[in-house]
Amino acid sequence: MLIKNIENKIRLALFIALGSFVTSIIIVVIVSFSAYKQVSSARENIYILDNNVPILAKQTNMQLNRPAEYRAHIDLFHSIFFSLTPDDKYIEYQMKRAMYLVDESGALQYNNLKEKGFFNSILSSSSVLTLQTDSIQLDMVNKRFIYYGKQIIDRRSSTVTRSLITTGNLKDIPRSDNNSHGVLITNWKTLENKDLSNVQKNQF
Repeated sequence: MLIKNIENKIRLALFIALGSFVTSIIIVVIVSFSAYKQVSSARENIYILDNNVPILAKQTNMQLNRPAEYRAHIDLFHSIFFSLTPDDKYIEYQMKRAMYLVDESGALQYNNLKEKGFFNSILSSSSVLTLQTDSIQLDMVNKRFIYYGKQIIDRRSSTVTRSLITTGNLKDIPRSDNNSHGVLITNWKTLENKDLSNVQKNQF
């Protein structure tokens, strides 16, 4: 009887020790996880000094904002490439800026337009070209886009409105001063660029 009581006490002590050990492990895991979450959350909070006044700012995951950056990059490139004035230095400057945002397919289109005398016609007719973005269709899975816009060509004698539809792929690259979004447009081509209207101006 005495031996049986001793065995029961030993078994009870063993269960209590094992239970305490398992409970300690669970507590350590929970505390470690909570501490990790708090540290991660604290790292997302940064302070920006504005005239020596700290302002709390929140860091965000870059991938969450990537679609917006893609659209901004596509819109910026098309605006630079297709918004021109009758100034050869300005046209050259715009094309140089645009080439940082696109691969060789952009240079190919630029050379084709140049050979066709497109830029010379802008200078000779004193045309001012502006671009209005209608929409940008984005395929995040295949990193492909379709751009829809309208190009307005304001000449001395008329105002021409043309539809503009282009497509291409998107490639992530390191950010730089010349490419702040870190995106490169590849395989860029024009699907449609036709006149929608041609309004003649009064000539006096």
